[in-house]
Amino acid sequence: MASSPLSSPVLEKIVIVYGGELAQDVAEQIKAKQQQLEEEKSPITVELRSAGERPKALVDYCKNDKNDATATAVLFCFVMQTIENSSPTEDGGITLRFFKRKTHPESLLSSSDQQLEFQFCVLGLGDSNLLMDRQTTTAKDCNQVAQELDQRLASLGGTRFMDICQADERTGLQPVVDPW
Repeated sequence: MASSPLSSPVLEKIVIVYGGELAQDVAEQIKAKQQQLEEEKSPITVELRSAGERPKALVDYCKNDKNDATATAVLFCFVMQTIENSSPTEDGGITLRFFKRKTHPESLLSSSDQQLEFQFCVLGLGDSNLLMDRQTTTAKDCNQVAQELDQRLASLGGTRFMDICQADERTGLQPVVDPW
């Protein structure tokens, strides 16, 4: 079940970063739903990006000139898939490794270093069928990539827009994905 937003800024753009084929499908569904809302009333634009596309560009979205009055408020939604052995997909691994670099300053994503806050939310997609003990596992047991990314983005100074959501393909993605 998705949680309510922790903060409610006025957004102009949502960038959905997906890592994995399943994550891409979910990201496209989210974009399609947002476009339906857009036709009704929402002026928010949605952009899809593969997690394999130059992750530093995500940080650069917020590092505009502090005096730029035309800067756009952006929300980064990470849809990350965990595959066997708690591993990220190939594309997801690129983004995860980028943000996990120990050389990043703890203020990399903090609003004091940039014009706009780096607002983010994370949706994890896992499959507990890939785990040995399928009887007692939950979505939290098969979404390590999303958990790691969520923790790291927060530790780098990012602002969590909403709590992490974790879905398990074995029990069905829709109950978690639809409200998200």
